[in-house]
Amino acid sequence: MSGAADNSARAEGLGVAWATAAVAGAFSLIVCALLGFNFARMRGADLRDSDQLNALKQELFRRPGDPQLQQRIRRLDLQLRLDYFRRRSFAATGAWLLLGGAAVCLIGAKLAAGLRKRLPAPQPQDPTTDRHARAAALARWSAAAAGLALACAAILLAATTRSSLDDLLKAEPPLPSPGEMSDNWPGFRGPGGAGISAYADVPTSWNGRTGEGILWKTPVPLPGQNSPVVWADRVFLTGATEKQREVYCFDAGTGKLLWRRPVSTPAGSREVPRVEEGAGFAAPTAAVDGRRVYAIFANGDLACFDFGGSQLWAKSLGLPDNDYGYASSLTTHRHLLIVQYDQNMDAEGRSRSQLIALDGATGRVAWVTDRDVPDSWATPIVAETPRGWQLIPSADPWVIAYDPADGREIWRAKCMAGDVAPSPIYGAGLVFAVNSEAELVAIRPDGTGDVTTTHVAWTAQADLPDICSPLCDGKRLYLLTSDGLLTCYAAGDGKKLWQHELETTFHCSPSLAGERIYLISQGGLTWIVAAADAYEEIGKAELGENCDTCPAFMDGRIYIRGEKHLFCIGRK
Repeated sequence: MSGAADNSARAEGLGVAWATAAVAGAFSLIVCALLGFNFARMRGADLRDSDQLNALKQELFRRPGDPQLQQRIRRLDLQLRLDYFRRRSFAATGAWLLLGGAAVCLIGAKLAAGLRKRLPAPQPQDPTTDRHARAAALARWSAAAAGLALACAAILLAATTRSSLDDLLKAEPPLPSPGEMSDNWPGFRGPGGAGISAYADVPTSWNGRTGEGILWKTPVPLPGQNSPVVWADRVFLTGATEKQREVYCFDAGTGKLLWRRPVSTPAGSREVPRVEEGAGFAAPTAAVDGRRVYAIFANGDLACFDFGGSQLWAKSLGLPDNDYGYASSLTTHRHLLIVQYDQNMDAEGRSRSQLIALDGATGRVAWVTDRDVPDSWATPIVAETPRGWQLIPSADPWVIAYDPADGREIWRAKCMAGDVAPSPIYGAGLVFAVNSEAELVAIRPDGTGDVTTTHVAWTAQADLPDICSPLCDGKRLYLLTSDGLLTCYAAGDGKKLWQHELETTFHCSPSLAGERIYLISQGGLTWIVAAADAYEEIGKAELGENCDTCPAFMDGRIYIRGEKHLFCIGRK
C-alpha cells in the first residue's frame, strides 16, 4: 500500500510540476510579446526627430520670443521624455519578469521529468497504448525544449533591450531651437552668417592697452585667422601651423583654457598645403550646434569634438587645390554640417568643387553636390526665405541656392567674377552677394533655375569689397572695402545713401548690435557708427593688438580674437 501511495503522491507532484511549467511558459510568452511591442514602439519613436516638435520649432523661427509657443515646445518636449522613460522602465522590468518566468518554466519541466522517471514503468499493453505513451514522452521533451528556448530568448532579448536602452540613453538631446541658435554665436558672423547680434546691450568703449573694459584676455596657443564662436559658457577657436592643428575651448566667463585637442587624420597629414601668409593654416571659423564643435583646416582635415573635448570623429576631405589656401568656414543646418569645398579646375578644365553635407553625430556623408565653379573663399549661409530654407554659396560666376536637406539646386544667378572672398548674406527679403571684380547684386530668392535676367532686383558696380562681407540692418546695406571705404545703400532699391572714408585697412566684416555698427581695423581700432541714413560716429575703442577676425557678440559682452590673444570685452 505504501508503494501505491508513494506512486500516487509522485503522480500528483508530476501534475503540479507540469502545470507550473505550462503556466510559467504562457506567462513568459505574454511578457515576451509585450516586450516586443514596447521595443518596436521605442525603436519607432525618435526623441530627436519628433515631427510635431520640429514643426513647433520651425514656427518659433517665424514668431521668435512668443511665450505661448515656447511653453508648448517645453510641454511637448517634457511629454516625449516622460513617455520615453516610462517605456524604458517597462522594458527593464519586463526583461527581468521574462527571465523569471522562463526560469520557473525550466525548473518545473525539470522536476516533472525527474518525477516521471521515478514512477514504475507501465507494462506493455497494446500498440495503441504504447503509441500514446511515446507521444506523451515526446510532448514532455518538447515542452522542456520550449522552456529552454524561452530562457535563451529571454537572455537574448534582455541583452538586446539593455543595449538598446544604453544607446537611447546616449542619444543626443533635441536639436537647438531657433531661439537658442539666435541667442548664441554658432559660426562665422553669428546666426545665419549675417553679422547681427541678438543683443543690443553690448560694450561701446574699451582700451586693451590700459585694460579698461577688458574682462579678460587669454593667449591662444597657435596662430589662426578664424573668428571665435560661442555657445553659452564656452568659446571655441582653432589654431594651426605646418605641422600642428588644434581646437581650443575657453571658459566664456574667466578665459581659462578648458581644453586643447590636436587634429590629425592619416590621409590629411602627409602633405603641407599651399597657403598665403594672410590666410594661414587655420583660416576657416569653426561651427557649433549646441552639442558639438566642428573644425576644418587648410589641409582638408575635418574633426568633431563634444563640449567636453572628446573627439567624436575625424576625416580628411583631401588636400584642397586652392590658390591662396582653403578659407571657407563651416556652417550647420539642423543635424547637418555643411562644407563648401571649392577648388581649382583640373588639368582638363573640369570642376572639382563640391558642397558636402555630413551627419554631425557620426561624420557620415549625407549628400554631396558637384559645383561648376573654381576655387573660392566665401562662406555659405543658410537662410529661411518665404520659399523655405536655402543654402547659398557664392563663387565665380554663380550665386546658387540649394535645398540644405538634400543638396538639390533651386536657383542660380550668373553675377560673380574673380577671386570671391566676401560671403553672401540674406536681409530685407533679398540675397546680397558682392565681389570687387564683379558687382554688388540683390537677388530675390523666389525663383527657379537660371534667374540671372529675372530676379536680380538691383546692382551696384563701384567701391566694392574684396574681403569684407556685407551687412544689412533690414533697411540699409553696408559695404566696407579693405582700404576703409564704408558705403551705405537703401536695401530695397539700391539708392546710395552715404559714403565715408575711415582711412585705415580692414579684413574684419562689419557687425551690427542694436542700432550700432562695429568696424574693427587690422590695427585693432574699432569704429562704432550709427546704423542710420547718414554717417554718424558714436565712438572708437582700442584693442591694443592687430586683428583680422570678426567679433562674436553675447549678452553684455564682445569676444575678439587678436593676433595673439582672445579678448572678452564687457562690464565686470
